[in-house]
Amino acid sequence: MATSSNSVAGRGASPWRDNGWGPWIARVCSLPIPAVAGCDADVVTNSLGTPLASSTPPSGAYAPGQFHSGYNLPTSAPNAQTIGIVDAYDDPNIASDLTTFDNYYGLPACTTSNGCFTKVNQSGGTSYPSSDSGWALEISLDVETVHAICQNCKILLVEASSASFADLGTAENEAVTLGATAISNSWGGSEYTSETSDEASYFHHPGVAITAAAGDAGYGVEFPAASQYVTAVGGTTLNLNSNGSYGSESVWSGTGSGCSQYEPKPAWQHDAGCSKRTVNDVGADADPNTGAAVFDSVRYSGQSGWFQVGGTSLATPLIAAVYALAGTATSDVYGSAPYGNAGLLHDVTTGSDGSCSGSYLCTAGVGYDGPTGLGTPNGVGAFSSAPATVPGAPTGLAATAGNGSVALSWTAPSSSGGSAITGYDIYRGTATTDESTTPLATVTSGTTYIDTTVSNGTTYYYEVRAVNGIGVGAASNEASAAPAATVPGAPTGLAATAGNGSVALSWTAPSSSGGSAITGYDIYRGTAQAGESTTPLATVTSGTTYTDTTASNGTTYYYKVGAVNGIGVSPLSNEASAAPQAPAAGDFSLGISPSSHYVGSSGSVTYTVTITPSNGFSGTVSLSVTGLPAGVSASFSPNPATSSSTLTLTSSGARFGRATFTITGTSGSLSHSTSASLQVF
Repeated sequence: MATSSNSVAGRGASPWRDNGWGPWIARVCSLPIPAVAGCDADVVTNSLGTPLASSTPPSGAYAPGQFHSGYNLPTSAPNAQTIGIVDAYDDPNIASDLTTFDNYYGLPACTTSNGCFTKVNQSGGTSYPSSDSGWALEISLDVETVHAICQNCKILLVEASSASFADLGTAENEAVTLGATAISNSWGGSEYTSETSDEASYFHHPGVAITAAAGDAGYGVEFPAASQYVTAVGGTTLNLNSNGSYGSESVWSGTGSGCSQYEPKPAWQHDAGCSKRTVNDVGADADPNTGAAVFDSVRYSGQSGWFQVGGTSLATPLIAAVYALAGTATSDVYGSAPYGNAGLLHDVTTGSDGSCSGSYLCTAGVGYDGPTGLGTPNGVGAFSSAPATVPGAPTGLAATAGNGSVALSWTAPSSSGGSAITGYDIYRGTATTDESTTPLATVTSGTTYIDTTVSNGTTYYYEVRAVNGIGVGAASNEASAAPAATVPGAPTGLAATAGNGSVALSWTAPSSSGGSAITGYDIYRGTAQAGESTTPLATVTSGTTYTDTTASNGTTYYYKVGAVNGIGVSPLSNEASAAPQAPAAGDFSLGISPSSHYVGSSGSVTYTVTITPSNGFSGTVSLSVTGLPAGVSASFSPNPATSSSTLTLTSSGARFGRATFTITGTSGSLSHSTSASLQVF
């Protein structure tokens, strides 16, 4: 049976006090590694890291009723909802543990026999994976939390065969297949370059409210919380009044947050400090000091019974259950609903989860911030629908044929609040209503686009939609056009050659057999792959070369080249990169000839010492010799020297034998040596 580690992300293996004085806390699951997730639960322990388990709920833990009174939540959804829970490995006792939990708090029974609770493997079967004690405690937290919050919701637990993203992703898809309307994912790992491909395979499920934990290692971003298709859930410390009502809330220092490296920004996010997806969207209680009471009979670190557990693994199923309570999860568009209803949330304005130069990405403030997103639940209104008022569909799409191009234009939708349209996807096909499902291009500003990837003599059909389809119909009216002449192809063979503080670019001009000639090229530069600026660095009006003299040594630059105005060629050609470097510092090397000599007990011999400069070295070199046998003296002529010097060795009663001696040349901080031998006979 696999076992779980108590190591703590970002804090080493020991338990810690995240507020300096509260209970000791330890991470429940093993730390994530590349392509393998870790669960985001943290348990209260003693100072040695042993979990504190008892026969009744810990006195400091929140009960179901306290979450309801604190967040102003009903106990039941208005219509049938199924909450999916995706976790790794098997909890063999979860059905009976849920019954123990329900009986203690007087909750409605949720069992397999009454159809409320279902457990399957990642393929939908009942051959369960191996058990893991850490993940079993995570499963108990997830299942008991969603039932505590939405007490008439059905619960579907899908257990992945392992904690790999591939297995967890397969389980995610199975939860959707089996009818989950909301899904909780209390796990994650570091971002990776192919995550946008994986999110399309596992998390792109319109009409399912998917929540994902932000992580428990402080400032930083986890996947799948970074996915544009989920609601990223951050963590808070929830303080209640004596009557159980909402008192105050601040950022839990352990929550993750930040700016994704790879995910595009959803159309409904408008914060200015992150050009990509910002984590988080909303928050909820996650501080283990204000954690939930959880019953788990699977022995974890030698303990079983009632535990006090927090982490964003608590906040995530809580928010999934709030989506279910709202009763409209199937009409929600990914994580957009709270953005149209932010006034219906508690705005958390104090606390931080780390250092990011005081930015809202790690520090709470009025309005949106990274650690808690738009805020925490205050009833279900913020989760009950798509943004309250959104723009209509773009209209008036027109396509005008050119010489090897088609110019598109359309009218922006009107808006009276809600999510503004921040971009459009262009779709193209070669038959009516046959446009590709993959965008041809994305327009991030304006309402025009020139398609220069067309063939003359072919009729093309176009549609324009909002980025991600948010706030508009799936597609607007269709327009078509047929370009009518032969035009040049795209420039090819872009090459970048590094110099000293410069990069020389060259490319091959497109071939032409009539039509529009290429009259100039725009050069684009960036410092990340596929990250070139949309503003040209320079324009070349003649020739197919350019030298960038504004480059800094030691930095890698990425370049693309496109035709001026995009006429007759693709907007950008293939990419090339180079890293300019300063020349190496001047230096020299020493040589000696011959490599050996014979001398009698009296007499002398000579060697030639050569000084070979490199990288512009022009200094003088002082020469010395060590290792000569007794009775042999040495002199150099000249010394110091610039190119060569004659070494004379004189024997005055030296004894028979062979010796290897060393010649050392120094010039400032530079020092090099060479050696030769002398045989006395």
